[in-house]
Amino acid sequence: MDKILVCIKRVVDYNIKIRIKPDESGVITEGVKMSINPFDEIALEEALRIKESGDANEVIVVSIGPDDCQQQLRTGLAMGADRAILIQHDHIIEPLKVAKLLHKIVEQENPGLILLGKQAIDDDCNQTGQMLAELCSYPQATFASELTVNENSIKVIREVDQGLETLEVDLPAIVTTDLRMNEPRYVKLPDIMKAKKKPMDVMDANDFEISLEPSIKVISVTPPPPRESGIMLDGVDQLFVALKDKGLINE
Repeated sequence: MDKILVCIKRVVDYNIKIRIKPDESGVITEGVKMSINPFDEIALEEALRIKESGDANEVIVVSIGPDDCQQQLRTGLAMGADRAILIQHDHIIEPLKVAKLLHKIVEQENPGLILLGKQAIDDDCNQTGQMLAELCSYPQATFASELTVNENSIKVIREVDQGLETLEVDLPAIVTTDLRMNEPRYVKLPDIMKAKKKPMDVMDANDFEISLEPSIKVISVTPPPPRESGIMLDGVDQLFVALKDKGLINE
C-alpha cells in the first residue's frame, strides 16, 4: 500500500494525577504534562513497523486540537512518521465531528490503511474509529491485538469476551488498536532533531464547512468518591461478624 494514516490525540499524560477545575467544568490541563494518547501511540508504532517491513511507503500522523498539538505531532514524527497534519481547533470536539473532519483528510490523502487507538484515556468514548469507518464506507476491525498485512487485505486478531477472534479485512480499512498489540519505541534525541525538519500542514477546522457545535452539554465533572479505609481483623469469626453487619451474608 502507499500510505498509512494514523490518528493521534493530545491527552493528559497517563502518569499524571487528574485534577478537577474548581467550577467542575472539566479537567485542569494548564501546566500539566500532555502526551500522545497511549492507544494512538501503539497504532503509530504498528504503522511504522508495517512501513519498515516494506508493506507501506509513507506514514502520516494527523491530530485535531489547539496549536499545542504540534508537540505531540512532532513526537510522532520523531518516532518515524514521514509528515504530519494538524486540524486546528481550540475547543473540545465530539467524536462524530472528529470523525467527519478525519473523513475529509481521508478523502484528500486516500490512505490504504487507517490506524487509531480503540479509545482515548481522557473521555474513553471508543467511538471515533467506528464512526469514521461508517463515513468512509470502509470495513473495520476494532480492539486489534495483532495485525498482518497481505497483498489486498489484512488479517486482524482481536480480543473478545470469549477469547480471540481472527478477521480478514479488505483494504482500504480502519483498525483500532488495543494495548497488547505492541510496545512503542523510545524516541531518541537525534530523531527529535530530525523531526523538526519534517513537513507539517496546519489547517483550520472551520475551513471544512462542518458544524462543530456540541450536541452534548457537560453539566459537571466530579472526582470519584474517596475510598473508605480498611479494617484489620483477627480471624474468621470477626470477618463473619463484619460481613453480617454490612448485610452481605445471612445467618
